[in-house]
Amino acid sequence: MPSQPSLRPFDIAVALRLVVVPEDRYEPLAIALATSTSAVHRAVARLQHAGICGAGSRTVHESALHEFLVYGARYAFPAVRGPEKAGLPTAGAHPELTAVLGGEENARVLVWPMEGGLVRGEALVPLFNGLTKVASRDARLHKMLACVDGIRVGTPHQRRAAGEFMQHLIATRAA
Repeated sequence: MPSQPSLRPFDIAVALRLVVVPEDRYEPLAIALATSTSAVHRAVARLQHAGICGAGSRTVHESALHEFLVYGARYAFPAVRGPEKAGLPTAGAHPELTAVLGGEENARVLVWPMEGGLVRGEALVPLFNGLTKVASRDARLHKMLACVDGIRVGTPHQRRAAGEFMQHLIATRAA
C-alpha cells in the first residue's frame, strides 16, 4: 500500500520561485534554491500531487497556492521561535512588510538566524535549510518568504493583511 504523501516546508519555496520564474527548469531552480535537482524534482512532484502545480507541469495554480498559504501554512508548518540572534529580518521586521502588517509598538523583531546578520531579534527557525542563503541572493523570494512568516506568526489582523499582500505578490510575480 502506498504511503500518504505530504507537503514539506521546502515545497513552499519551490512554489514561490515558480511564481517568480514560471515554468523554470529543474537545474536553474535548484541553483536558485541552493539545493539539488533531485530535491526540486521531488518537491514539484509533491506540489503536483497537492494540486498546487498542474499535473505534469511546473505551472503554479496561484489560487491554490494562496489558499494553502493563508489557511494551511501556519498549521502544517507551525512557527518555532528561539532566543535573540542576529539574522535576516522576517515577517513584520522585513522592511517592505512593516507597514503592511501594521507593526505594533511592542512587537518583537523576528529574524532568521544567520552568521553576519545585521538585524538582531527573536529567532524564527527558517522553513528549510538554506533559506537565509536563498533570501540573501533573491530579494523577491525574501519578501515572499517573510510574508509567509507573517501569515504563520501574526495576529488575526496581521495574517489577513499578509494574506492580501501575498495575493498581490503572487499576482505581480513579486515585482
